[in-house]
Amino acid sequence: MQMKNKLKNDPFYHQIFKLVVPIVIQNLLSAAVSSADVVMLNYVGQSAISAVSLAAQYASVLFMVFYGLGTGATILCAQYYGKGDLRAIQAVEGIALRFSLCFSLAFAGLALLVPEGMMCIFTNDAELIAIGASYLRFMSVSYLCWGITEVYLAVLRSIGRVMVSTAMNVIAFSLNIVLNAIFIFGLFGAPRLGAAGVAIATSLSRLIELGACFAVSFFSRDIKLDFQYLFVKNKVLFSDFVRLSLPALGNDISWSVAFSMYSVIMGHMGTDAVAANSFVVVVRNFGTILCFGMASAGGILLGNVIGENRLDDAREGAKKLMKLTVITGAIGGLIVLAATPFVLKYASLTETAMHYLKYMLFINIYYVMGAAVNTTLIAGVFRAGGDSRFGFICDSVDMWCYAVPLGFLAAFVLKLPVLWVYFLLCTDEFVKWPWVLGHYRSGKWLHNITRENLFEEGQP
Repeated sequence: MQMKNKLKNDPFYHQIFKLVVPIVIQNLLSAAVSSADVVMLNYVGQSAISAVSLAAQYASVLFMVFYGLGTGATILCAQYYGKGDLRAIQAVEGIALRFSLCFSLAFAGLALLVPEGMMCIFTNDAELIAIGASYLRFMSVSYLCWGITEVYLAVLRSIGRVMVSTAMNVIAFSLNIVLNAIFIFGLFGAPRLGAAGVAIATSLSRLIELGACFAVSFFSRDIKLDFQYLFVKNKVLFSDFVRLSLPALGNDISWSVAFSMYSVIMGHMGTDAVAANSFVVVVRNFGTILCFGMASAGGILLGNVIGENRLDDAREGAKKLMKLTVITGAIGGLIVLAATPFVLKYASLTETAMHYLKYMLFINIYYVMGAAVNTTLIAGVFRAGGDSRFGFICDSVDMWCYAVPLGFLAAFVLKLPVLWVYFLLCTDEFVKWPWVLGHYRSGKWLHNITRENLFEEGQP
């Protein structure tokens, strides 16, 4: 009862739950789309599930690129919003859009022109390459739209407009699920396209989401989706954005590419391992929804507080956020545990794949806690305080010097069974706990990074 009253009366908890609920809804819908893809493709065949799972690794990498850029924008925009400087926020949005458009154009071009080469990185199975290449060609359109919407929605979230951001995602994700069913199964006279239908549905929903963002922008009084922001120049803000975004971007790319190497390892251990992992990823996404939502909301709230130069309040807020993270991590593990019997009952996989699936899910019951703590600190607390460099170094060393080499050694040198390889890969989050928790306790992450008089006459 005392804890309940504390949560109710403490303004920090009130504000964070106000932010976290729409973010969780947003993440829940995103996970629902992924699960809908797997469930529907389950009726098409195991090869379709495996091919889309592998091809989707490029979307995962691109998401991390946009997330890194959005994080750089969020770090600055959250603190400048606390300071009350809207012009600086508009300039930061333009800087982030320049970078995101470059990446989205590059990925779209590769997906359109050389999709077979992209698939060959993950598998040597001719059937999976053909299915995945068709999927990637149609996904090229979604990459272009995504680069624009992700930055704009990140800026809206950073200034506390999470409901608008959530509404945009509700539109996109809901349409995606409906269109998935139409194009995968050929409903209402549409052609039956299987795996390619997933990509077409995603691209159409992203186009509509982009249109909705422009509609919201038209009625916004301050923060708009305006390509004129691309040409707003401020050397100080650009320098700050690069200094903060590049480590965050490098962190997210390094982590996501390394995590994709897990799929490379599993992909070369057979289609049973790939198919089982496809279902596991969906369940784990649901298990981490609340954890990652807490990290995002906490980062926004702490950034606003730091921008107001209330550093002591930010330090206390981080302690409260950590307590919430442990609770949500435990809840996430229970969600994975509760989902396990349902997944095992309805998954249509081979006997070997079902065996892998069962024990991979058990491993993820505790893995969620490791991911929750590290994400909250590295991507939430540290970045809110302007410290994106620590996470880049920590994750790069952990993934590239420990987890990926260990996975390749276990799979291809020691030739361990699939489940042992998977178990070893899932130790990555816990190995870095001592360094992450030590950096948190040191307080070296806490900085007010806003500047004065950015647009005065004569300012570069």
